[in-house]
Amino acid sequence: MTTTSTGLTLTRVLLDIEGAVARIALRNPPLNVIDISMMEELAQILSEIESRSEVAVVILRGAGKAFSAGVDIGAHTPDKVEEMLTKFHGLIRSLVATRKITIAAVRGACLGGGAELAMVCDLVYSSDDAEWGFPEIKLGCFPPVACTALAALVGHKRAAEMILTGASIDGREAAEIGLATRATSEQQLDSALHVCVGQLLRLSPAALAVAKKANYAWDSMHFDKGLARAEKVYFEELMKTTDAQEGIRAFLEKRPPKWTGK
Repeated sequence: MTTTSTGLTLTRVLLDIEGAVARIALRNPPLNVIDISMMEELAQILSEIESRSEVAVVILRGAGKAFSAGVDIGAHTPDKVEEMLTKFHGLIRSLVATRKITIAAVRGACLGGGAELAMVCDLVYSSDDAEWGFPEIKLGCFPPVACTALAALVGHKRAAEMILTGASIDGREAAEIGLATRATSEQQLDSALHVCVGQLLRLSPAALAVAKKANYAWDSMHFDKGLARAEKVYFEELMKTTDAQEGIRAFLEKRPPKWTGK
């Protein structure tokens, strides 16, 4: 547990604010799984950063060797899923709405909800060998944020392939299809990130914020409605299927799922 200079007490996230740059690290070893506590801490941090006019750039990364393997599967059970999805999507909406320039630095596993967090950042720098994917379908579920926004990044056919098969790709391919801004070797990732931040800090924070707003003007009109629709389908249709409940149960019991198509 750490207490930041801002007075926030954190157990799942590391925060360092130095001048105009805020660095956030997901911390839940070994794979930085996103649980409810992490969601709440990230929401607090983003709110704090948004209120600080001196901060222009936010870097999001994973502590250790992984970005994040996704949202805690245990939070997908019927008694927890609504709270989980509401808090996670609130976090996504905060990242989308922030006036700060957001950069995801991706190493290792970047899956499911972790990949959704990264993909909604303005810029994404990935190591060549990072693992990107949306494996929810293998649990009898689907990723609402990816269903809403992935096609705008990679095209409908590639988005459908990733969402419907749950197949993973590496960081190099993620950059080639537009899921990441750029892929570099593991050794060069910090250097590439440093160059990018340096370029941004030479620019007007006010102009960057307004340019960002204009850049997403079209997408923002559709994102909120699309995500709300995906949430409705998730709660009212998916979570009422036997297969969705079986997929989560099977994962938690460490056994293959037995699909019934119901």
